Amino acid sequence: MAEKFPVLVLTGPRQSGKTTLAKMCFPSYRYLSLENPQLLAFALADPTGFLAIYDRHVIIDEAQNAPELFSYIQQLVDESTSTGQFILSGSQNFLLLEKITQTLAGRVYIQELLPLSYSEIAQKHAITIEELLVNGAYPRLYDKAISATDFYPSYIKTYVERDVRTILNVQELKTFRKFMRLLAHQSGQLFNASEIGKKLQQDSKTIQRWLSVLETSYIAFTLEPWFNNLSKRVVKTPKLYFYDTGLLCNLLGINSTEDLMTSTYKGAIFENYVLLEFMKLNKGDGKQVEYNFWRDSNQNEIDLLITDGLKLHCIEMKASLTVRNEHLRALHYLDSLIDDFQLHHTLVNFFDTTQQRSNETILSWKEVDLKV
Repeated sequence: MAEKFPVLVLTGPRQSGKTTLAKMCFPSYRYLSLENPQLLAFALADPTGFLAIYDRHVIIDEAQNAPELFSYIQQLVDESTSTGQFILSGSQNFLLLEKITQTLAGRVYIQELLPLSYSEIAQKHAITIEELLVNGAYPRLYDKAISATDFYPSYIKTYVERDVRTILNVQELKTFRKFMRLLAHQSGQLFNASEIGKKLQQDSKTIQRWLSVLETSYIAFTLEPWFNNLSKRVVKTPKLYFYDTGLLCNLLGINSTEDLMTSTYKGAIFENYVLLEFMKLNKGDGKQVEYNFWRDSNQNEIDLLITDGLKLHCIEMKASLTVRNEHLRALHYLDSLIDDFQLHHTLVNFFDTTQQRSNETILSWKEVDLKV
């Protein structure tokens, strides 16, 4: 994309490896971080002078700290025919992308980088599915051999709470921490803002606003329901997920594989993991696909639907080594209801190897980020 667009934007969670990736892909580029107070003050006070020095082949990290630069960058790239002039990165998705879409539309390619996939971790570390769910996938955990119980409390305090103060000016962080824990208990379930609001003595608008902060900071996100003029009544409330299972486990108080295996949340955590692996696969390939779930008024449900052009992938996730008939039956709920898509049926579970059956694929947890 750097050979096609003048500006690239690399966004994603803090500590997901954006800076490392940018430096590795563009080793000859100058690197600047707008977390540096002096550089930030220079960029804000004198954008023209700043870009007179750093006018091309430069990586600008935490670019959302100086959104005023974007209109000046627009002028520079419009006056040049060069591509790959600026690599911008940042961790506050909404703040960064809102300004970019206003000023750099048509001139920028946006790439999201999520934490490591299983296949990336497995190149250097042997790991079980249980360990992976509890540890999560942030690179520093594996690069520096940091335990999840040390990493995530610090991550929340250092990054999440700082973003909360910056974006919302929320002073009552104790209540916000409780909000995050309540969200963790709803992972993989329908998001009920009113129910959470009652427990925190907050209105539903406040809860929605707080969730938007976590979405902006790549902590949590919602999955919208899928409907395509189906005759049956379908659920229209989104489901909630987290961008990393290690963070989710930490918020749930799951600190070991033993805790995980006895937890009633094991299935929801595995479901969260599988969704993330598919997202990492498609984002890494630059594929624009849609993710949804489907549930009707009779509680029939397909955990995940991935729409890729005219292909519709129906996916169930089960934290089990057993393949039951009801698991496979659930994959086919939509077969008789739609005829405008090519349907593919996949069950992901704890198997170590993938099985191709006549009407379904039994996909190993190890291979989710390799194929659909």
